[in-house]
Amino acid sequence: MTVHNLYLFDRNGVCLHYSEWHRKKQAGIPKEEEYKLMYGMLFSIRSFVSKMSPLDMKDGFLSFQTSRYKLHYYETPTGIKVVMNTDLGVGPIRDVLHHIYSASWLKHLPHPSEEPVTAWAHLTCYIESPSIYLSPRAFPRRPTTHCLQVIRMKLTGVFTSFIPA
Repeated sequence: MTVHNLYLFDRNGVCLHYSEWHRKKQAGIPKEEEYKLMYGMLFSIRSFVSKMSPLDMKDGFLSFQTSRYKLHYYETPTGIKVVMNTDLGVGPIRDVLHHIYSASWLKHLPHPSEEPVTAWAHLTCYIESPSIYLSPRAFPRRPTTHCLQVIRMKLTGVFTSFIPA
């Protein structure tokens, strides 16, 4: 499974988090514009699906695909939207998106007493770990010290110290 990118939006369309891993082509527009376009597309597709579906769809749409990628969508009861673009070979990953929200995002929100990078580090480690392909419950609640070291190096370009786990 190749993960290209991940978006988290609040209920008002504000992008709370964006990460990319194996994105081969950039959009060619500013990131803020890309976030608005993505949220607008999600809003439109969700509206279209709810109006056109012959059945009552309690979950709305879960994914769609083009000839190049597959977009997976998960919306929480509070209106947080988790969007992941992957390669075409990926099946349903609703449980993975739920895990990203509940275990990687919600439980690791930055607090004033913590390094703000901890939530992002856990999320990145989860996406890049083999456990994402096995079971969302297989990944530990906190990122490992090694994983945090790697994230710190990626963010700063220079390793300075471990982030407390």
